[in-house]
Amino acid sequence: MELNAETTRLFDFYAFQQKHFPAEDSLAGKVNGKWVKYSTAKVLELANKLSTGLLKLGIEPGDKIALISNNRPEWIITDLAILQIGAINVPMYPTISEKDYEFIFNDSEVKIVFVSDTEILEKVRNAQNRCPDLKSVFSFDKIENTTHWSSICSENPDTEKIEKLKSHIKASDLATLIYTSGTTGNPKGVMLSHSNIASNAIASKERLPVNEDARGVSFLPLCHVYERMLSYLYVYTGVSLYFAESLETIGADIKDVKPEVFTAVPRVLEKVFDKIIAKGSELTGIKKKLFFWSVGLAEKYEPYAANGPIYEIKLKIANKLIFSKWREALGGQVKAVASGSASLNPRLARIFNAAGIPVLEGYGLTETSPVVSVNQIENNGMKFGTTGRPIKDVQVKIAEDGEILVKGPNVMMGYYKRPDLTKEVMDTDGWFHTGDIGEMVDGQFLKITDRKKEIFKTSGGKYIAPQMMENKFKESRFIEQLIVIGENRKHPSALIVPDYAFLKDWCSKKGYSCGTNKEMIENEKVIERLQKEVDEKNKSFGNWEQIKRFELLEKPFTVEGGELTPTLKLKRKQIMEEYTDLVDSIYPEN
Repeated sequence: MELNAETTRLFDFYAFQQKHFPAEDSLAGKVNGKWVKYSTAKVLELANKLSTGLLKLGIEPGDKIALISNNRPEWIITDLAILQIGAINVPMYPTISEKDYEFIFNDSEVKIVFVSDTEILEKVRNAQNRCPDLKSVFSFDKIENTTHWSSICSENPDTEKIEKLKSHIKASDLATLIYTSGTTGNPKGVMLSHSNIASNAIASKERLPVNEDARGVSFLPLCHVYERMLSYLYVYTGVSLYFAESLETIGADIKDVKPEVFTAVPRVLEKVFDKIIAKGSELTGIKKKLFFWSVGLAEKYEPYAANGPIYEIKLKIANKLIFSKWREALGGQVKAVASGSASLNPRLARIFNAAGIPVLEGYGLTETSPVVSVNQIENNGMKFGTTGRPIKDVQVKIAEDGEILVKGPNVMMGYYKRPDLTKEVMDTDGWFHTGDIGEMVDGQFLKITDRKKEIFKTSGGKYIAPQMMENKFKESRFIEQLIVIGENRKHPSALIVPDYAFLKDWCSKKGYSCGTNKEMIENEKVIERLQKEVDEKNKSFGNWEQIKRFELLEKPFTVEGGELTPTLKLKRKQIMEEYTDLVDSIYPEN
């Protein structure tokens, strides 16, 4: 696509904001429970000071600098300071292992690392001795025996040198190396140019139903390309960006900021909905009946008044009596919640949209910078169960085997130092092979059905698409997490992590023993109840797809435990290895 001439490179976005809609609260972060705001001018000033400091440390164009931090204004300022002198930002997840840090530092030849806190610093220090290129580590928090980032900011920024360096940076130059978490093997460094991400931000603008003076809340990791691209989009559209203090304070921070927009992953939306239902369950009498009548109504929601006038009248009543309270809990101003990173249950999308909380599901990958398609409210652009229409100048086609192929200005430069892996996913006509299976609904809306590598065959030769099934089973309030298994076995089965908070409450109300998680999942009444849930959800699938047996797990899948990627996708291989004995007990005949 043709880039806006003022924003061809990522560091241009802040100059663009300063020129067109400078803000007093361009960025805001919480310090000791209070919002500390940074104006657009202040962000630019601090970035110039840090750029000058980096140049004095000997950083040159093409050098790699790693950023490992929670979301905070310093992250954005450092990113800007790195990019405008031609250096490469290598953002990393705070949650990954020391071994992964070591691999990425050495693979990308990182020279400097910025960390947020003591916990990350310790992991970096442990890896540092085995990373010959890594010279310095700076921190955003004040940590003993570690140089604070402000100490390298020069009081007299060398704007002349910075401008000279900027003038030599092309839109097609490498801007960032983002290592994909991956479910197997070492991470791969995805090379994204300035124009890859800039084109994606500009093309996504028409799908964002807010303008300048709006506020956004950020809590998904900025090291992930999804939140990263959106941060540039917010700058480009004049949206003030407030960083939630922590995952625990998201609810309070959203209520405080009253944002028009924020991003979420389905897991977060599921938890929000679970809390709403739990509160509704505590109601009594007519209030409880009204609550669940409203939820039932929302489950049948179709956009653009497609259900007819009588339904719309009922929905108005539900909105006034019930859903208005849901919106209030999110600050009362939300115009868009962008959902990505994993498949969103269509039932949840219907309910939130019916409630006047527009959840817009999209699709993309790190390799596509990331957005390929996204739903929108305008132009009849909302279709539940799909990820919307492709964005401007991004082409999508479905291969003969169902794989989604993508071409456009957002497609990566390739994998760093891995032309062999690049060749595997980029064909000679420039199409990127996503590894996802999908279809076009009504010839225009992209629907994702599964990961190509995750579809498996039973021993009877039947194909099973696990993701679609897992989403259906997780609709149950009793089920927190679930993995469908059964490759080369007689039938599909599942390992299930119950929603222990809900289950404990259920056990208590029924008068069953509900001390530990172990006691709960060994209780025959609990197993019977879960069987009932599985039987109910099985009705949505063909006989060969239905879950024939399941086992309940005592502890949830976590990033720290190695069962989830940092983007909360299941690491199937690791889970199968961890629960080998349990899997074998499900299939004794094998």
